[in-house]
Amino acid sequence: MVALMRRRLFCTKISQNNHQHQLRWSVKQVTKSNFNDSIREFKSHLSSSDFVAVSLQNTGSFSAAWHRVSSFDTPETAYLKALRAADRFQILQFAVCPFTISGSKVTAHPYNFHLFPRDELNIGMPSYSFSCQTSYLTAMAQQGFDFNACIYDGISYLSRAQELVAKVRIGNPIAINHVVKRSSSLSTVADMVFLERVKSRVKNWKKACTDSSSRKIDEALVKSLRKLVLGGEQYGSRPCMTIDICSERQVQLVLEMLGEFSDDLVALKIPTKGGGTQAVRVILTSSKEDKSLFEKELQNVEEEQNKKIRGFREVIDLISASQKPVVSHNTLNDFSVIHSKFIAPLPFNVDEFLCSLRSVFPHIFDVNHLMKEIGPLESVTNIPGAISYLKNRFFVPIDMEISHGALLDEGKIHGQTVVRICHLFAKLYSVLKITPGAVQSTDENVTSLLDGYANVFKSCSRSSQESVDGGIRIWTKSPRKVGCEYLVFLWGFRDKLSARMLKSLLQGSHGVFSEEFDVCLVDKSCAIVIFLRPNLSQDLLDVMSSEGISGSLRELVSEGLRAAGYETYKRACSLGLWEANLASSLDKASATPACFSQSGSETKPSEILVQ
Repeated sequence: MVALMRRRLFCTKISQNNHQHQLRWSVKQVTKSNFNDSIREFKSHLSSSDFVAVSLQNTGSFSAAWHRVSSFDTPETAYLKALRAADRFQILQFAVCPFTISGSKVTAHPYNFHLFPRDELNIGMPSYSFSCQTSYLTAMAQQGFDFNACIYDGISYLSRAQELVAKVRIGNPIAINHVVKRSSSLSTVADMVFLERVKSRVKNWKKACTDSSSRKIDEALVKSLRKLVLGGEQYGSRPCMTIDICSERQVQLVLEMLGEFSDDLVALKIPTKGGGTQAVRVILTSSKEDKSLFEKELQNVEEEQNKKIRGFREVIDLISASQKPVVSHNTLNDFSVIHSKFIAPLPFNVDEFLCSLRSVFPHIFDVNHLMKEIGPLESVTNIPGAISYLKNRFFVPIDMEISHGALLDEGKIHGQTVVRICHLFAKLYSVLKITPGAVQSTDENVTSLLDGYANVFKSCSRSSQESVDGGIRIWTKSPRKVGCEYLVFLWGFRDKLSARMLKSLLQGSHGVFSEEFDVCLVDKSCAIVIFLRPNLSQDLLDVMSSEGISGSLRELVSEGLRAAGYETYKRACSLGLWEANLASSLDKASATPACFSQSGSETKPSEILVQ
């Protein structure tokens, strides 16, 4: 009976009765109110797991049909599409599931974090405005998503880049724990005068603090005069003084000078709003033990402040620090969003993006790519369908065990996708013989074997095998691949034409169409003509732009038919010409000189990735 329930859970069609079985896979729902407790639990589960699965629920994806990453996209154009979506839409749910595979048993610890960006520190960050797609919000509402709870109790965050800016704007003192070595550069007369003046102040201030501490009674007037003359202040219960500085050179001189005194002084840099240093604050401790206690207090305050600044990004930092392999179903889109929201603004170049991402997550598995290793799966477009496919071809029983901590809020079904990703990966893990130890192995043979599995993004990778016979696949059911130079974009044809009807119009309209070709609609306004010889595409472009055009093709051109090569399509993407119809974008790109393109990388036909 239990095995039957497991099989029903992953069937392609989920009935109302099967929905009840879904609730057995409860996912812990995490909001701002229970985030601190959940993060400690998550950290423990992460350290004991082998893999981490992630799944994102955004406010939208692609606002037009041609904006979606397609089989005819190169790594550059696919990344530019993902970049635009990542910048426009917002994450509302981030599901994370550390899991371990032991034989046929999967132990999973799923969490679903509810996110919402807000300026909790009153520093103007993050000041987001984001787009929403009604279909996405409707689907979330149908699943019972509480938008009020998300807005008011969702967890905020700052990216790593934003954190650096936020710390400057907050202006908290920065502890200087390292020993400053004396500079080898020669001191000027101004340096010597400044140093002697500061040294005298510190010496007199410290002597006065030491003397006053030995007295039981000190007149209020004397205290006030000493504070006025020597600049004495209080940092909590400890005496301190502030040394104003005008340059980083003076900061260096002050820190060198403080090293000549006893070890009971602690220095703090007071930053300016612009990121420089406006003063050095010196705190006097009573003993070595008191100094250690004070430094620990400063460290605790800094850690608490950092947690408040990071927010949910602490989860991302924990995953990155663990170096555990990360598993995703839609790697390009998911990790472009993760990079944009939690690391830094996305670079314009795809290679820079991949390099930056690998420095944070060294091992990323895309289950879409792993499924390709099993066989041609063009008809399998979702996780339940992939699991059903594997079930029919391989005997790979999987026993899912969910941690007790995830059994809270059993009425909630949010975040179920991340558990399904774990289940699918476990099956692929068994079929492809992937092991956690091999992923992090230093053995060259094992590493080269795994190169085809890890860090391969759908429509955004350049593995060694694909770079040899690269091409793009246009026909879904055809194994044939072609390069960019085989393609021509056509637009300006009559409305409501199907690909078959357009192909019929083109056949016989000119000699360039006498050889085999095919037509694929990109959207209702534009189509791609695919030739099997590269020269034919250029011949068509030459014919379309010549005055000597004749026959029925001339009639089509007179009706408004236009054509452009793949470089025009790349230019439209790189210039950000994201019109609702591809035809409008190609019109604008055709009127824009090629030198205005922002893309800095040239794509050779052999470098085009196969989807």
